[in-house]
Amino acid sequence: MQFKSTYPFYLANQPESPNADLEVTDKYTGKVVTAVAMASPDDIDRAIAKATAATQAMREFAPYERQQVLNHCVARFEERFDELAMSLCVEAGKPIKDSRGEVTRLIDTFRIAAEESVRINGEVINLQISSRARGYHGMVKPLPIGPCSFISPFNFPLNLAAHKVAPAIAAGCPFVLKPASLTPIGALVIGEVLSETDLPEGAFSILPCRREGADLFTTDERLKLLSFTGSQDVGWKLKSKAGKKRVVLELGGNAAVVVDEDADLDDAVSRIIVGAFYQSGQSCIGVQRIIIHQAVYEAFKEKLVAATKELKMGDPKDPETFIGPMISAEEAERLDNWIREGVKAGGKLLCGGKRDGAMLEATLLEDVPTNLDVCAQEAFGPVAVLSRFDSFDQALARVNDSQFGLQAGVFTRDWVKVQQAWDTLEVGGVVIGDVPSWRVDNMPYGGVKESGLGREGVRYAIEHMSEPRLLVMRTPPGE
Repeated sequence: MQFKSTYPFYLANQPESPNADLEVTDKYTGKVVTAVAMASPDDIDRAIAKATAATQAMREFAPYERQQVLNHCVARFEERFDELAMSLCVEAGKPIKDSRGEVTRLIDTFRIAAEESVRINGEVINLQISSRARGYHGMVKPLPIGPCSFISPFNFPLNLAAHKVAPAIAAGCPFVLKPASLTPIGALVIGEVLSETDLPEGAFSILPCRREGADLFTTDERLKLLSFTGSQDVGWKLKSKAGKKRVVLELGGNAAVVVDEDADLDDAVSRIIVGAFYQSGQSCIGVQRIIIHQAVYEAFKEKLVAATKELKMGDPKDPETFIGPMISAEEAERLDNWIREGVKAGGKLLCGGKRDGAMLEATLLEDVPTNLDVCAQEAFGPVAVLSRFDSFDQALARVNDSQFGLQAGVFTRDWVKVQQAWDTLEVGGVVIGDVPSWRVDNMPYGGVKESGLGREGVRYAIEHMSEPRLLVMRTPPGE
């Protein structure tokens, strides 16, 4: 595809091009493909002021009007499907098959938000719980929380931005969004499409900016909610600086999958290959720890290693490519060092382990000490570590032996074990018969422990972006 020579940012619904300071590279070739306007602290301040001024207009923007905006986005994203997929492939280095899948999810997320926008309902509450409340009646309605601040990551630059933007429009909240500097194009295309709609002035701003200039996204008291997706170190620091505003954090993970002795091994292998290595493992719910019953360990390992060796690595624009580049050579080098540390400490390299710049082979290890970074931290790349278990209790304890808790996968056919896993695992979601990497865009998604606060998934995000307001009515005696 042919990128524009430069892309504007969007401030209060309008494109602005005060500079072209942010260069965007093809993550496979390293070549600069376009440049993006960068917002200054003054631009961010103006955007927040405009969002604050738009609060009442967005609150009065009727649900059917919000739905029309969201449906317009769905139609335009469908029209621009190939453009969006190829731009994502280039700016993120994501294999084109995965890029197309993300565009599909972008469309799904806006479609779900369009549906939810006209069914944000309140409730009637029975207040007559004792004699003193006789004649009292209660009703609750949700109202938009007000201006919101969003910070989205590089690994799903379309869909994770969509999980903030689309619910905000559905809920009636103006917002300012900071996309990842490594992958800003997708968010700016969303801004371009939103600028075609009748949203009130100031309803949205999409502002690539330097990290040191983005402090207002977190600290400004005019903003009523901060939603951040990224690393746990950054996320918790932002929360500590956010003041009185509501905070939603979608942070890291080192997701585990359990393969029990009754599992269909071929099916488990096919799904774990995807869960561990799709988009080069750069997913916070990518499979990192594979915990396998001793009775099937050797057979499973043989199948998994053979399947991993078959994965094609190369140019993400090639439809046959499964493993593309990591987001940068620095990130690939970090993970390469973690792999080497694991082997040096007694772990066994089963396959992969070679790096060339940002390209890192799909890698499997076994018998790595669990305290090492490649097990205990978030790898965020194409590596997974195998280990054995004897009892299901032991497997669940192994999953829980982590500072993280996003999602976990369990391959078992035993319904009792399904219930046990659901009750026991310290995660935001338990996926049975599949990998923890599985997600659709209407389900509640989020984690516990170091993995975050709150939930995304359109309806759940709308709840975070809404405040309940109570109405109490008293009927005087005799009336």
